[in-house]
Amino acid sequence: MILKGKRGIISGALDANSIAWKVAQKAHAQGAKIVLTNAPVAMRMGEIKKLSTETGAEIIPADATSMEDLTNLFTKSQEILGGKIDFVLHSIGMSPNIRKNIPYTELNYDYFMKSLDISALSLHKMLSAAYKIDAISEWGSVVALSYIAAQRTYPFYTDMADAKAALESITRSFGYHYGKAKKVRVNTVSQSPTKTTAGNGIKGFENFYNVADSISPLGNASADSCADFCMTLFSDFTRMVTMQNLFHDGGYSNTGISMELMEIFEKGAGK
Repeated sequence: MILKGKRGIISGALDANSIAWKVAQKAHAQGAKIVLTNAPVAMRMGEIKKLSTETGAEIIPADATSMEDLTNLFTKSQEILGGKIDFVLHSIGMSPNIRKNIPYTELNYDYFMKSLDISALSLHKMLSAAYKIDAISEWGSVVALSYIAAQRTYPFYTDMADAKAALESITRSFGYHYGKAKKVRVNTVSQSPTKTTAGNGIKGFENFYNVADSISPLGNASADSCADFCMTLFSDFTRMVTMQNLFHDGGYSNTGISMELMEIFEKGAGK
């Protein structure tokens, strides 16, 4: 019950495969009271009402690119939960270029701007909306989900890599200002390739998932274990952790190559 008495907002829960869904379940189990939010179009596509029933959480629709919607989200959440917000999960990302299989070298720039707005600037807007109305309690925690493509090149990730790099930069920059002003901490979690609805929509994802799993000494981190990690970041046990990009990937980010992968190449070369 490390979140007993805490109030939180969980964004991005689409279905039972999504990390945000697992985070909401874990937060509820750890004693927190939560509000669920997602874009109206995502709510129509997903199954968020099931999660709402399971966790006793009210749903507040919000377009994460709209300051008006986000201000309303934080205002209503405080009314529903009975006080300031202690933790927030930003699990928001979408690339029209990826959805339409447009190569990185031929990006549609209108789509590119939408990718940046939805996947990165939405964190700045979320933090700004909360900051302006003082909606997050002192020593509160904001966690955004990222990916190692912010640091390394993964050709299939195209403009989402740029968006994640911006997301991590916003985490550092806004994290400084929010930390100085209100002791609010802001971090990103760089998660392993995860079999979510969004992940499975990326071309070649299954092959890459298997490669990453063979490189990581602990194997790929699951959505369930990522949710566990988020619980620690929401809790009071990580009060002095802020402005960080934290790799939750079974050791993948620090492994050049594994013996298992080398053996696969050796077998292939011998054919």
